[in-house]
Amino acid sequence: MNEKQDIKENAHQGYDKLDEQVSVSKKNNKARNIFRLLLPLIMGLAAVFEYIYVPNNRPMAKQTNFYNGFLWILIGIYVLSLLISIKNKNLREKLIYKAPFYSLIMVILIILDVLTLKTEKLRLPYFPYVDMIFNAIVKDSDYIMESTLSSLKLLFTGYLIGSILGLITGILCGYSKKVSYWVEPFMKILGPIPTTTWLPVVMVLATTLFKGAIFIIALGVWFSVTLATMTGIRSVDKSYYEAARTLGASEHQLVRKIAIPSALPNIFQGLTAGMSSACTSLLIAEMMGVESGLGWYINWKKSWAEYASMYGAIIIICLTFLFVNWVLRKLRDRALIWQEGMVN
Repeated sequence: MNEKQDIKENAHQGYDKLDEQVSVSKKNNKARNIFRLLLPLIMGLAAVFEYIYVPNNRPMAKQTNFYNGFLWILIGIYVLSLLISIKNKNLREKLIYKAPFYSLIMVILIILDVLTLKTEKLRLPYFPYVDMIFNAIVKDSDYIMESTLSSLKLLFTGYLIGSILGLITGILCGYSKKVSYWVEPFMKILGPIPTTTWLPVVMVLATTLFKGAIFIIALGVWFSVTLATMTGIRSVDKSYYEAARTLGASEHQLVRKIAIPSALPNIFQGLTAGMSSACTSLLIAEMMGVESGLGWYINWKKSWAEYASMYGAIIIICLTFLFVNWVLRKLRDRALIWQEGMVN
């Protein structure tokens, strides 16, 4: 009996120690998460302090509140997200995961301001300070807006044409061996060649520079979407087709109900890769010939050594392409929501 009691007491002591360790671990984890959540806020305030109170090495530099206001907007958005995350567990977990990256962005902004405005390690005109770039964006806002709309018009025109043709070609090549026999050799020839290689020829042959740029963008998108769609349809399990035929499905229904839905993950991969190709082709086309758009604006400002405006346009390009890819990713998630049900 004594032995049994000793065993029970030891077991209880072991459970108590385990509970204590778990409790300590939870407290440490909670403290760590709180620190992670506060770190972007701390670094944001440090960036504001550095900009306002650290003396400039350029006494003639015109310092405005655009950059300071931008920092306070970022801080305000983050504080608002923190307040919402008190009752939103998913948002809180997302902020905990993203907090180190947000902190890194603030650190990069501090380093840039120190190297340019505060110490002048990176000198003008090639390396303008951050506030100077914001002023250039505000000053040329009309030009930048017009150039952005022109670039988006050119981008989406070429992208839509290339995507539609790519989907049609990919479906036909993936499902029909006869079509694949004639089309696939041309893809093997054109595939390794970057689409921008054809730009000088197309710009000469096209009736307008705008149409030539559309052709170049559409060509790159067509190849990416065709290859991804064809691969996706060919990877569909043949037993699905056989089962559908047994139930009396027509060839049209096989393509519409089985081939395309099964190939959707590959199709969206091709659409994403096509967008990257389209963005690259767009900027090169605008820099080489098209007389409008953000690429043209960058080339124009570079020729006049207005590097602040040039960097401002690059920032607008990054934000624009990030937004376009975000929209495309949301469409993909919505179209493939049925996959989450299968996984769960």
